Amino acid sequence: MDRPTTGPHRRRFQLGRATIGAVIAALLTAFFTVTPAHAADGQITGLAGKCVDVAAANSANGTPVQLYDCNGTNAQRWSNPGDGTLRALGKCLDVASGGTADGTPVQLWDCNGSAAQQWALPAARDIVNPQANKCLDVTGNNSANGTRLQIWTCSGGANQKWSSPGAGGGTGGNPSGFVVSEAQFNQMFPGRNGFYTYNGLTQALSSYPAFANSGSDTVKRQEAAAFLANVSHETGGLVYVVEQNTANYPHYCDWGQPYGCPAGQAAYYGRGPIQLSWNFNYKAAGDALGIDLLNNPWLVQNDSAVAWRTGLWYWNTSTGAGSMTSHNAMVNQAGFGQTIRTINGSLECDGRNPSQVQSRVDAYQRFTSILGVSPGGNLYC
Repeated sequence: MDRPTTGPHRRRFQLGRATIGAVIAALLTAFFTVTPAHAADGQITGLAGKCVDVAAANSANGTPVQLYDCNGTNAQRWSNPGDGTLRALGKCLDVASGGTADGTPVQLWDCNGSAAQQWALPAARDIVNPQANKCLDVTGNNSANGTRLQIWTCSGGANQKWSSPGAGGGTGGNPSGFVVSEAQFNQMFPGRNGFYTYNGLTQALSSYPAFANSGSDTVKRQEAAAFLANVSHETGGLVYVVEQNTANYPHYCDWGQPYGCPAGQAAYYGRGPIQLSWNFNYKAAGDALGIDLLNNPWLVQNDSAVAWRTGLWYWNTSTGAGSMTSHNAMVNQAGFGQTIRTINGSLECDGRNPSQVQSRVDAYQRFTSILGVSPGGNLYC
């Protein structure tokens, strides 16, 4: 699927291999603060249906935060104002001394903007401190009143699952059930083209239900972050819908295919999050998705859900220049680097273009931070 990106840079992407030129690195290297979406005040409930509670309703700095029977008092009324903090009694939920070790207790403290007071609320119902990359945890899985809360390596256990302001019930306040909430998607792509809608992405998920829905909560979030990081790199941060260099448009018709190019010689240029191009790729993607993209390739630039489906088609079905699909690379814990190899390994991996690899890794690490999950190992190819 050939397309130039911007200026003189070019990218070649065909079924079975991809070639990526430079795309607006600034959009991929900026760091965004992890902030959950704004939500109304409310209780945070967890193990045994009990509430996150400020001990004795004491607002002094260092007051322990604990599990306790829900009672509707202000000691259990938490707000998520949208700045990354969780607040009660006018103060912030804080990791004691800014610690990052398993077992570090949490407490109430004056809000000070530190990383010890930042909390990400992913759809998996964890409450994660990104600095430590650890979850809010009920010590010892003990549901007794007064059990101290702490941070601990995220395990997916019931003692780390919460219904909270901005996180909600089983899908984190996210009706789609996708592990990336709309607020998190907006945070990942603050300057995206309006064509790339969150609704279009969540509609497309039905085509590949195993995507970001296989394995543990951690694996699901890692796969979503990996996919979005790669398409971010491909499109300059979801800015480009179609290939920018129109002079290349006539080049993507392979008349050696028995079906030819019924939409026209210049109709199969790069479109969508994976920049689908070439008549044989439109034919293969359309056949897999039950959409006639060979005769109507313009659907990929006119219908957001169709565009997202083409990206998920490649992610879930193609081994490209690698030995596994990108989906399998993430689900089987081969690492993010294997997704790069599948998508563009022939031109980027094994030292061929380290700056492009680094751009993808930077995006992936940023997105896993937003989702409150470790990026895992084997990030490079």
